[in-house]
Amino acid sequence: MLLEPVLQLRGDNGQQDLRGNRSPEARLEEAVGLSAAINLTIVHSGIVRVNNPKPATLFGEGKVSELAGIVAGDELDLVVIDHPLTPVQQRNLERRLKTKVIDRTGLILEIFGDRARTKEGRLQVDLAHLMWQKSRLVRSWTHLERQRGGAGFMGGPGETQIEADRRQIQDRIIALQKQLESVRRTRDLHRKKRKKIPQPVVALVGYTNAGKSTLFNRLTESDVFAKDLLFATLDPTLRKVTLPHGKEVILSDTVGFISDLPTHLVAAFRATLEEVLEADLILHVRDISHSDTDAQAEDVKKTLNDLGVDAQTGAPIIEVWNKIDCLDPVYRDKLLEEAGEEGPVALSALTGDGIEQLSARIDAFIAQHDDILSVSIPVHEGALLAKLYQLSEVLERTDTEEFVTMEVRVSDKQRGPFRDVFSDFVQSEVDTRQSDDEIAAVNKKI
Repeated sequence: MLLEPVLQLRGDNGQQDLRGNRSPEARLEEAVGLSAAINLTIVHSGIVRVNNPKPATLFGEGKVSELAGIVAGDELDLVVIDHPLTPVQQRNLERRLKTKVIDRTGLILEIFGDRARTKEGRLQVDLAHLMWQKSRLVRSWTHLERQRGGAGFMGGPGETQIEADRRQIQDRIIALQKQLESVRRTRDLHRKKRKKIPQPVVALVGYTNAGKSTLFNRLTESDVFAKDLLFATLDPTLRKVTLPHGKEVILSDTVGFISDLPTHLVAAFRATLEEVLEADLILHVRDISHSDTDAQAEDVKKTLNDLGVDAQTGAPIIEVWNKIDCLDPVYRDKLLEEAGEEGPVALSALTGDGIEQLSARIDAFIAQHDDILSVSIPVHEGALLAKLYQLSEVLERTDTEEFVTMEVRVSDKQRGPFRDVFSDFVQSEVDTRQSDDEIAAVNKKI
């Protein structure tokens, strides 16, 4: 049984939903999708309006009795409450309904535990689960209230079982945090190595099921698992992508975000999401066909802010409107007109419509930080010519009897290594950086 509580707040304008950023129906639909992600069979689902939330059970006495009757009649194994429950509320509901009860956080943790494939992913799931479980030792196990005897005849009451279990969980949390710290150090080393290579990093972020993995596969011609399923992707994946003008970038696919994501879950998955922090460009993928696309976008921005990524301090963000093939043609044309030439990029990762425009936009962004130089190299310096092709993009080449003169584009990341090798051969700086007018012209062309 899946329940979507709607907590009401009495105000001057009548009762208002405390979670009013999206409709209860949309939240229930999302919760159904979350349940389907771990193959739960939903027998009953519905919206429950709670005018006066009870500290003991959340719902009123009459509603709890009604739910207990449904659970007993259909012999249900699980009740999912799509709302945070306190440990006391969870314990009391389990006693009254005589079945297992989990809240939204518990459901997300179950999905994460089922999907994590890498060692790092499993460590992060275990840590998040233990941090959540630590506060829930007041549940239905009565043995937790018993005390162990103290040492000696006058040893005192000793340690309660709940204290012992909490200490064991804390010890396990510390051990996992140490292992994750080792993972973070390894990932830092990998990132430092990637900083030495010329390719910029482009990270995909977005609400879960926005189509990030499908877009990732379309851009990289890969076969990363992608399905119409919430949290289909948990572990980060990186692939090399060649842009229209031959420049290469590293594309990173990350875990999808979701509303009401608990803080400790964000903290546990920070090692994975640090790929976003180190990106040179972020693509915010939105399911533009979803009825709550604006609310989903706000949830993504909030999570990015929690990670320390914002418009002022983080990498530039390009908004990508995905699934335009699911829109009514008239509405789609209206959205495209509103987006304009320099606004969000509208596309369909499934059909490929708009992919070229996105690649061109990424290409234009990367190019605006490049140097364009004129270099002359003696014809007998074959090794230098090979190195030039390795460190830059050759735009134009002129061969004479004594020199090879080339106009080359040097990326921001390769500027230092290029100058170290070719500073004596640079004839002129055709354009140290693209001007604002040229960048605007490129964007207009896109």
